[in-house]
Amino acid sequence: MRPAVLRETWTRLARQGYHKVPELTLLFWAIKLLSTAMGESFSDYLVFQINPYVAVLAGCLGLLVALVLQLRAPRYAAPVYWLAVVMVAVFGTMVADVLHVVLHIPYLVTSAGFAAALAVVFAAWQRVERTLSIHSIVTTRRELFYWATVMATFALGTALGDLTAATLGLGYPASALLFGVLFVIPALGYRFLGWDPIAAFWSSYVVTRPLGASVADWLGKPFLGGLGLGDGRVALVLTAGIVLLVGCLAVTRLDVPGESRGRPLGEAADAD
Repeated sequence: MRPAVLRETWTRLARQGYHKVPELTLLFWAIKLLSTAMGESFSDYLVFQINPYVAVLAGCLGLLVALVLQLRAPRYAAPVYWLAVVMVAVFGTMVADVLHVVLHIPYLVTSAGFAAALAVVFAAWQRVERTLSIHSIVTTRRELFYWATVMATFALGTALGDLTAATLGLGYPASALLFGVLFVIPALGYRFLGWDPIAAFWSSYVVTRPLGASVADWLGKPFLGGLGLGDGRVALVLTAGIVLLVGCLAVTRLDVPGESRGRPLGEAADAD
């Protein structure tokens, strides 16, 4: 099929409402940050409270179920989509931690490895689909590329957060501050300096993982500058926040493509 025909087909599907990802509202970024933090806390809690191998297996099964539900859904639905994101957060944390804790691979090496994997996914996605815009996710193939990218960003972010906090000795508060600054820079660059919208979106998206993980560890851990509130307690509060916000979106449909009444950050990945 010719590129022009493909673009026409994708445009028609998008107009008919076959989007599989939400509009980029402020709530999108809020839930994304909550999910990254919750994944870190919940994963650490499970690994230390039950057999770690059982925890990893449970996380893998949960991820598979969530992704099947998401891939089988005909269009975007907030509860299904965010369940998949949360399970990616939990399992992505487990994968990165297993490589370091069990296999004793340094965080610097795992960070470089996951960064290379993310670059490969991006390159393959761009080569095959000619766009990395999340507002063009209207086919199964594009959605598979999207979720492969999401999983790579979560694993990379987990390793980066631990790299800065532990290996580089910054501690959790300083790491959270560092990644917080890196998170807002692309948005400011896009808004005021005309940076490429797709690159700005993915740059901020990647940083949400180490930012959320650093905040979660700062709240839950009793070392590296952490407050020591406990992973279980932090995970419970974060889960409640996610449920509340996702429930709000499910009722209001503010993030349903074509129905949102305002998306202050939505243009950050709207172009093909």
